[in-house]
Amino acid sequence: MGSILIKNGTIVTADQKYQADILVEEAKISGIGLHLKEDLKDCSMIEAEGKMIFPGGIDAHVHFALPTPAGPSCDDFLSGSRAALAGGTTYFIDFVTPYQGQSLKDALQLRQAEASNSLTECSLHMGITWFDETIRAQMEWCVKEAGIRSFKVYLAYKGNIGIEYHELEQVMIAAAGLNALVLVHCEEGDLILQKQQEFLKQGKTAPLYHTLSRPPETEAESVRKVIDLCRKTGCKTYIVHTSSAKSLEYIRQGKKEGLPVYCETCPQYLLLDESVYHKPLPDSLKYVISPPIRSTADQNALWLAIEDGTVDVLSTDHCPFNTFGQKDKGINDFTKIPNGAGGVEHRLKLIYTYGVLTGKISLQQFVALTSTNAAKIFGIYPRKGEIAVGSDADLVMWDPESTSVISAATNVQTCDEDIYEGMEIFGKPNMTLISGRLL
Repeated sequence: MGSILIKNGTIVTADQKYQADILVEEAKISGIGLHLKEDLKDCSMIEAEGKMIFPGGIDAHVHFALPTPAGPSCDDFLSGSRAALAGGTTYFIDFVTPYQGQSLKDALQLRQAEASNSLTECSLHMGITWFDETIRAQMEWCVKEAGIRSFKVYLAYKGNIGIEYHELEQVMIAAAGLNALVLVHCEEGDLILQKQQEFLKQGKTAPLYHTLSRPPETEAESVRKVIDLCRKTGCKTYIVHTSSAKSLEYIRQGKKEGLPVYCETCPQYLLLDESVYHKPLPDSLKYVISPPIRSTADQNALWLAIEDGTVDVLSTDHCPFNTFGQKDKGINDFTKIPNGAGGVEHRLKLIYTYGVLTGKISLQQFVALTSTNAAKIFGIYPRKGEIAVGSDADLVMWDPESTSVISAATNVQTCDEDIYEGMEIFGKPNMTLISGRLL
């Protein structure tokens, strides 16, 4: 592999912005500075004047080829990684989701085989979807033998992959002893099931009742309980896809106490509001995600939480399903609509357009939220998420002058609908390097 010299770009990291050249050799950044020499053998030169250079995006929350009764999510690791790269994301973390009673080792091996055709480097969080006395030893195997240091639990989806709070406590105790991280989907699963059944008995079956069965307090109360467990166990705790203002209050307080708690949110909660559920069928089907899209007041609270550092990471929870043939299986029963939407292709463009260009966040915050913070939390920094000598040459050249409109018809991701359809975008990845390879 020959060397690459990127000249005259503006480098943006989580704490700096400056002009310099970048020399890439053997998949690593080998030099940064002004007027670097280009007399190296087999050196390709890329002119980056007028462009910004970001560390490759890291999406710590995607679900490629997720199995459901409506079929798998419609991006597998090949198409999903292609969409990620098209959007400037060069590393992602997906999930192992064992079925009831399946060993974590067996589930991991199957998922690793599915992930083998990814076009970019990736890793996996291990789901704890069932619990017995063997789980502690299996978690230890994951950390010490498989190198997995993050575990995911669901407090929703009871009767399927959801677990109980007393089981979560045992998982957190085990994880704390292993210096591992626990990711938690916080929703009061029992209360949601009760509300769902009440609506169905009343003949209320439309997507609107998905959000009404999962009001903000079902998330916030769960977050409160999980932070209590964080306080009790000392376990590093990562709250995924936070969507409500009240949840943020509990997380903010936990951080003030010095608890090891991290907060993630997603673009859909920052840019869309609950009015989407009032759209006519079948259009409203595509917005069925969990937790649901919230009010503008929750949206505003999330932006403030990003500004004050309560939110650490912006991921996507990328899990798209086709409206026709998958989502429409629940057209007469909202509980049968597969939950999820796409976003890995659009994350950087959306946050740059509606965060940076609107003055809500700085360029440095943009890099921290979409790359560096996740790299630090999940133990891959400074190899990933940084522009420094010795870091992997995962780089995004950003064209701030580009304009476009999001459309399912032109997406790289494979889905017949897009929740961001018609949104105008300013700026895009002009060129991407992954481990020194030019895409």
